[in-house]
Amino acid sequence: MLTNYFKIAIAVLKRRKFFTFISLFGISFSLTILMVLTSVSDHLVSSSYPDVNRDRNLYSLQLMLSAPARQGQNTGPYSYHFLQTYVAPMKTPEAVAISSFFSPSNTYVNNRKLVINIKYTNAGFWQVMQFNFLEGKVYSQAQIDAGERVAVITESTRDKYFGKGVPAVGKMLETDNQQYRVIGVVKSVPVTQLFAYGDMYMPWTLSRQEQENKGYNGTYLAVMMARSKSDIPAMKAEFENIMTRVPMPYKDFTELKAFTQSYLPTFTRLLLGRDETDGTAKLYTSMGIFLLFFLLLPTLNLVNLNLSRILERASEIGVRKAFGASSGTLVVQFIVENIILTLIGGLIGIVLSLIVIALINQAELFSHVFLTLNYTVLGISLVICILFGCISGVYPAWRMSRMQISKALKTV
Repeated sequence: MLTNYFKIAIAVLKRRKFFTFISLFGISFSLTILMVLTSVSDHLVSSSYPDVNRDRNLYSLQLMLSAPARQGQNTGPYSYHFLQTYVAPMKTPEAVAISSFFSPSNTYVNNRKLVINIKYTNAGFWQVMQFNFLEGKVYSQAQIDAGERVAVITESTRDKYFGKGVPAVGKMLETDNQQYRVIGVVKSVPVTQLFAYGDMYMPWTLSRQEQENKGYNGTYLAVMMARSKSDIPAMKAEFENIMTRVPMPYKDFTELKAFTQSYLPTFTRLLLGRDETDGTAKLYTSMGIFLLFFLLLPTLNLVNLNLSRILERASEIGVRKAFGASSGTLVVQFIVENIILTLIGGLIGIVLSLIVIALINQAELFSHVFLTLNYTVLGISLVICILFGCISGVYPAWRMSRMQISKALKTV
């Protein structure tokens, strides 16, 4: 049965080539955009280098201090002092990564300005984040405590500063009029990796400003890695319990709230959330509305084209009904034909998506970001194709099933 439907669908597509081209173009173009956006979204929220343990990590970006009496509020990242005092000693995590947001520094190489984004870290950072070392090794706790001027740099920083492929370990790198000894080179990190991105990593003790900061707010964030996924609820409970016992640092400030969640809620809170809301609901709502309107135009276009095709096939419908074909049988046939059309458009869309993604990767629109069409993206795309085919084929199929035999046969 399906083989016959497929043969009929191909024959119908060949009959009006211009309409077929318009239909396939609308489907493939829409799906290409959706697949590329899905690939970007998957890259943003899925575990990837070097943050490969997201399924057993909890992330904490901000601390909120409130003074209800005078309607005051301080909200922002943590200070290193706060995280080291209250979060690092936690018993449940296997390791706690403490790192600063990256900050730009300037240096000059061959009379050319080079911006190097610096990230300060503790020793636990290198346990939580799984970096690929191309040269050397990470700095030790002893080097951190001693405030040694050492640094781990990325491959791209090495290539830009010392020359492509030139060994860097043991050499000095100068930035912002300060010299640092390179002790390690790691594979470059995508700029989308909020908790791991940097061009140059250094011990937090080299940040003089942070050493003097004994307050609660600063420029640091934390990632807590559990020993297993099953430990995450206990780790979260321990964190929340500790936060209830933190003393108030300032007069009039009587409330302290800190948030620790898995990656997606943390990411959406940063983009869309306010106060205690993580923004996930807003993200899904926004994506749903976007998909609805984005697919609405090609769906309506395909509905109109399908109606035109059905009117052209009125005689075929009349003859088949006259020989006993039920309305249900014809409805199924037309919906299957439409799904076949959308699947063909989907295959074209996949090819176009691969081309677009290859161009994006080649152009390096996002620093060190490499997009792919993985099984998740392809699976979502297949579901979209089937839904697209069903939705755009239901109304025309219903109209066709209502057609009277006598009216249809007039066109024979």
